[in-house]
Amino acid sequence: MNKLGYLAIAIFFPLLIVGNEILFRVDETEQVIITQFGKPVGDIITESGLKIKVPFIQKLNRIEKRILLWDGAANDMPTKDKLYITVDTFGRWRIKDPLQYFLRLRDERSAQSRLEDILGSETRNAVAKHELIEIIRTTKDRQPAVDPLLREVDIGKLLPIQRGRRQVEEDILTAASGKLAEFGIELLDIRFKRINYNESVRQKIYARMISERQQIAERFRSEGAGEAAKIIGNKEKELLQIESEAYRKIQAIQGVADAKATEIYAAAYNQSPESRHLYGFVKTLEMYKRVIDPNTTMVLTTDSDIYGLLNGINR
Repeated sequence: MNKLGYLAIAIFFPLLIVGNEILFRVDETEQVIITQFGKPVGDIITESGLKIKVPFIQKLNRIEKRILLWDGAANDMPTKDKLYITVDTFGRWRIKDPLQYFLRLRDERSAQSRLEDILGSETRNAVAKHELIEIIRTTKDRQPAVDPLLREVDIGKLLPIQRGRRQVEEDILTAASGKLAEFGIELLDIRFKRINYNESVRQKIYARMISERQQIAERFRSEGAGEAAKIIGNKEKELLQIESEAYRKIQAIQGVADAKATEIYAAAYNQSPESRHLYGFVKTLEMYKRVIDPNTTMVLTTDSDIYGLLNGINR
């Protein structure tokens, strides 16, 4: 390489280094604060494009222009009705005053830490001022779906609310926005991501749910036992009616039969004196047959009817 080439290289590289220090590019998603010896100088650069600065003594500080995410840690906290719950929240924020943000926080890591402190504190305060139902529910006129079999059971009814979860989130947003404005941060939104019972009260809640379901089951059992008793009672009543009607019909049939038999006996009895004598003789024998069995020993007088009958049979 000749001397001219070395000369070109010696001139080009310093110019490249100086040019890199003078010129810089600003992206659409960021804004730039230029500091000189640690202090901001000039206006905040918010327009994208190619910009210039004093080389070596001025430094670029790029600040995010887009909406940023804050995802808080889940924390245990008590409600107004003394129930400990685990609350997990998230929010959206952006840098509204870049200069104030830079002077107070410098970078996003510090901003996230400040958000954690302020939003966590305001969330705890808001939860402590409201009962659990206010933090869980949103709509005041919500009607739960209830099984038709459970409509008469005092369960599945929602307690009325005055404000609701969305209004509690608005309270946190309002309270935290004023404090974050001092750091050049605009809080756009904060929401409850997840709310769970604390482990210490979760088992009690499950036990209460089990007790409620057992009460429902016991009520169904008692209603079933009542219906069963009613069915058995109706069955016995109908059975007695059937037996009574059958007995009445039997007695009626027997009465008709006895009347017919009596009529036949009367007709046969009144045919002649011999028939009357024969009827009396047959009835007497039937009576003796029922009264006297093979093991009976009888002592008779000569003037008794049975002796006369037996004596007449022997003759």
